[in-house]
Amino acid sequence: MICTTIQNKTAEQILEALEGCEMAEIRLDRCALSARDIDDVFTSDVPLVATCRISEVARSEPSLQDQPDSAREIKAMQIAEKRLVRAIEAGARYVDVELEAQKQMSKRVRSAAHENGTIFIRSYHDFEGTDSYEALKALVEKCRYHGADIVKIVTTAHSAEDVDKVMALYEWAHAENIDLIAFCMGEAGRQSRLDCLKYGAPYTYAALSAEEAAAHGQWPADEICKAAYGSFGFINTVDPLVMPVSKSFAQRAIIAAALAEGTSYLHGYTPCGDNEAALQVARNLGAKVEVNGTDVTIKGISASLGSMDMTELHVGESGLLTRMMIPVMAQLCAGAVAFTGEKTLLNRPLTGAREIMEAFETECQSVQIATGEALAMTCDPLRVPLTVKGPLKAGRAEISGKHGSQLISGLLMALPFADRNSSVIVKEPKSIPYMFITLEVMKKFGIKVGNDMLGGPDFLESGGDWSLCTEMVFKIKGGQKYRAANINLEGDWSAAANFLVAGALFGRAELASLDTTSLQADLTIMDILMDAGASLSQLDGDKGNITVQRAPLKAFRVDASNCPDLFPILAVLAAFCQGTSRLAGVGRLANKESDRAKAILEMLTQMGVKAIIENDELVIEGHTLAQRLLSSVIPSNVEGPAVPGLLKGGAYTSHHDHRMVMALKVAALGADGPITIDDESCVSKSFPQFHDIFASLAANTL
Repeated sequence: MICTTIQNKTAEQILEALEGCEMAEIRLDRCALSARDIDDVFTSDVPLVATCRISEVARSEPSLQDQPDSAREIKAMQIAEKRLVRAIEAGARYVDVELEAQKQMSKRVRSAAHENGTIFIRSYHDFEGTDSYEALKALVEKCRYHGADIVKIVTTAHSAEDVDKVMALYEWAHAENIDLIAFCMGEAGRQSRLDCLKYGAPYTYAALSAEEAAAHGQWPADEICKAAYGSFGFINTVDPLVMPVSKSFAQRAIIAAALAEGTSYLHGYTPCGDNEAALQVARNLGAKVEVNGTDVTIKGISASLGSMDMTELHVGESGLLTRMMIPVMAQLCAGAVAFTGEKTLLNRPLTGAREIMEAFETECQSVQIATGEALAMTCDPLRVPLTVKGPLKAGRAEISGKHGSQLISGLLMALPFADRNSSVIVKEPKSIPYMFITLEVMKKFGIKVGNDMLGGPDFLESGGDWSLCTEMVFKIKGGQKYRAANINLEGDWSAAANFLVAGALFGRAELASLDTTSLQADLTIMDILMDAGASLSQLDGDKGNITVQRAPLKAFRVDASNCPDLFPILAVLAAFCQGTSRLAGVGRLANKESDRAKAILEMLTQMGVKAIIENDELVIEGHTLAQRLLSSVIPSNVEGPAVPGLLKGGAYTSHHDHRMVMALKVAALGADGPITIDDESCVSKSFPQFHDIFASLAANTL
């Protein structure tokens, strides 16, 4: 990233200058800004660094010129602190405090930074020369000791040897897991301002123009951007990208509406293979379904225990629909029901389903179709085609949730039909947010279910962190009836994740039709991106458009057990985040449309990204986009960690997995050549509009 230093400007001039910057440093010591001006400037979506050098304030602030030297320094420090804290509270992404600053002032600024999510930089500048390598290392360690999230070391170079000493810090810092910005001033150090990006600096500094350089040797922004990025095309949106409906919400709502008494109205519907399969299931149940644009009207069947005599149900390719309908059909139908499906569903094991259904004394077994007859198979795990015969035995049951939430969601939807109350204890629950989506949809259709989350001391101390929950208890009253509802369907965070990552890595993207109060597990992409350092903003409340744009990105750690659909696109994100990222929850990926863990690892390896699976974690070594672009073209006098270039293009397989296709398309934006995918059509399962929307994003450049 290129951070443009802005100095000697009014607030209006700064805001105008920011329109051409990918990030910027605002010199609060050299810009005469009021408190309100600071608020206006630092609300910008452009990632901003707030800098206020105490010596500059002491030298230039008119009110301090008649003060004694000792008093002038103290008051200058107070002014600098006040300006920096104001900038932090207004939205500064970074704050830079020089190492010479008084200890208490530094602690107060650091505290404000951490309270507001601002990254704290401690910087050291030597305007005379460059000390020894060991002395420079000691300065880095001193900055770290004093609370630096990022250490900045800038010296004046008089020779190539001076530059080598500074640039050698990167290899050591990388081994010590220190985030470092280090380069040299002066003509001898000019090239180091660009080279530092190759070594992994999150950003470097540039001037608005050659005439406005903040220090000798600083490049003009347009010149260093050209040197760093060449002809790389950064993406942009002209109009907000409208995300499709969440199929997690849509499928649950469609089935609930089909079971309900009366006519339900669902708004915001968009078609995809899984949603259309749910509508067809609703029709097969006997509901009357009408689709008019984005509005769906469903006249339900007023379902009750044993009220149906269906013997067969086709569920398309949808794993959610299959698992959800197994308990529902067991409860509604007097006899056995045969489930059929298609495509990747037929190869997907329904791990744990047999044990869960047996806990309710319900028969469930796979079948093999041969010579026109269905032959029962007791092999485990279950697969479609299969048969189920109920009803579910109401009462108390203890089941494992370690294989996912989808069949448990089906139980929650089916047990209210029972003739008596039930208690379901779920041990080792996974994908907890999706259980809450089920409860929320059921509540809209008049079904009430009590629930408690339990866990050990760490869970209690966390205030309810889903990843630390060890047990869930659901209390379900029998004899309930679904009632018609009029609801708005949410936009899909699973789909949105791909465009958010694309914007964070390769330019800018604005998305519409999303709700940041959603229960969808994949909403966590927002937290992950912010942890990685992306620039995100939302206007007009929880349902307003969301904008993401490039910012310096660093490695992240996440437990994605509750959001396994994010793994493919998170792997692409990690490939462009400086450092080693760790994605826990790999065990949740085996029963997706593909063996997703194997598919992701194969994709990364082919792309030239260093990645391994350690126990339940996917470990990925990442490098910034600038580092990848520069690694093959800039010579170096100092040996450092080997850095691959852009991702490798070529022919890739999607394994017929819609999530892999979307991740590959985003990865192609950072590849050294075209990426071709053997089966792109499988995105129709969840997002048939994906290719058109993605093409509109990729076609526009900043």
